[in-house]
Amino acid sequence: MNRVEIINKCFSRKTVEEILSSLEEEMETGTDKWIVEAISSLKSASPTSLKITLRSIREGRVLKLEHCLSREFTLCRHFMRRTVNNDFYEGARAMLIDKDKKPKWEPPQLWQVSEEMVDRFFAEAEDDDEWENLHLPNRSGLSNPMKPKL
Repeated sequence: MNRVEIINKCFSRKTVEEILSSLEEEMETGTDKWIVEAISSLKSASPTSLKITLRSIREGRVLKLEHCLSREFTLCRHFMRRTVNNDFYEGARAMLIDKDKKPKWEPPQLWQVSEEMVDRFFAEAEDDDEWENLHLPNRSGLSNPMKPKL
């Protein structure tokens, strides 16, 4: 199998846990350096961020650009406001400030990240005086509006 086929096979899995498991199975059948690096990168990343990113990519495939941008703004707001956890700041601390490269993620394991936690990152702001939801103007008047190709 070539690299693209392996990527498609592994990353088409439903969950981050299944993606990692599939990559680990591929690693056992061969020693492609990129697979080892991908596994290492995934395992060192924030478990919460991995699940948020997978959901955002999967759901964003069928959404209009305006909706995707609004959702990204909502995600950033939750990261910056620490409404669910402190992972954004912990990652910055570990990589940029202390440079110990040993972030302490909350929670530290993928299986500990609940669907409810992920849902909270996608929830729009309610009663937040400092952050409003992002509402972009309607683009229906454009002659050639951008549409997702996937």
